[in-house]
Amino acid sequence: MDIKQAKQQIKNAMVAYFSKDEFGGYRLPTERQRPVFLLGAPGIGKTAIMEQIAQELGVGLVSYSMTHHTRQSALGLPFIAKKTYGNAEYDVSEYTMSEIIAAVYDAMEATGRREGILFLDEINCVSETLTPAMLQFLQYKTFGRHRVPDGWIVVTAGNPPEYNRVARDFDIATWDRLKRIEVEPDFPAWRDFAVETGVHPAVLTYLDIERDHFYRVETTVDGPSFVTARGWDDLSAMMKLYEKQGLAVDELLIG
Repeated sequence: MDIKQAKQQIKNAMVAYFSKDEFGGYRLPTERQRPVFLLGAPGIGKTAIMEQIAQELGVGLVSYSMTHHTRQSALGLPFIAKKTYGNAEYDVSEYTMSEIIAAVYDAMEATGRREGILFLDEINCVSETLTPAMLQFLQYKTFGRHRVPDGWIVVTAGNPPEYNRVARDFDIATWDRLKRIEVEPDFPAWRDFAVETGVHPAVLTYLDIERDHFYRVETTVDGPSFVTARGWDDLSAMMKLYEKQGLAVDELLIG
C-alpha cells in the first residue's frame, strides 16, 4: 500500500486501541494490542506519518531508533538489592528502568499527556543479544521489570534487508506478535503531503514531469545511487533557505 493508506490503517488501529469501556478501562488489554510494524524502503516518510497521527489524535509521541541500543540500555542496568524471605536476607539482582520506558515517563511529565505512541524505528536491526527481550516486549510491553505505561501504544518500523545491510528477517515467532504493514513509494500519495506541508513548487513541478525520478535505488559501477522522498523534502528546505539568503540554487546543490 502507499504511505497515505498506511497512515490510515495505523490511525484506525490506534483509535481502536485507545477505545475504552463504560468503566474507563481499555477495551483491548495491553498484552493483546499487537504492535504495528511498518515495513518500507528508507526515506518514504514513516516517521513523518507517526508525527501526523499523534498530532491528529492529540496524543504524545516518543520516537526511538533501536540501532544503537544494547541489551543493557534497553533493559536497564543491573544492581544488587537486599530482600528478606522468611527470616533470611538475600542479595537479589534487580534492573534499573529501561532508557526507552523512562523516555515515555519523561514525555508524560513534560506534556501532561497520559496517552501516546511509542515509536521504535529500525526494530529489525537490534543486536542478537537483545532479540529475546524484544519478543517479550512485543507481547507484554515490558523491558526487564518495567512496563510501558497503560495508554501508550507501541508502533515499530524497519527497512527490508535489501536496503539495510544490518537488517534481518524476523522469524515466525516475531511476526506472530506484529501487525505488519508494507509500504511502497508512491508519488501521488507523497504529492498530497508535499502540497500540505509547502514543499518548494520547483520540486513539485519537476516531479510532475519526471515522476519516475521520485524514488529510485540502483547499483552503478561507482556504488549505490539513490533518491528518496526524504531527499526531495530536504532539497526543498535547502532551496527555500538559499533563496531567502540570496544564494544561488545551482546544479551542484541539487546534485
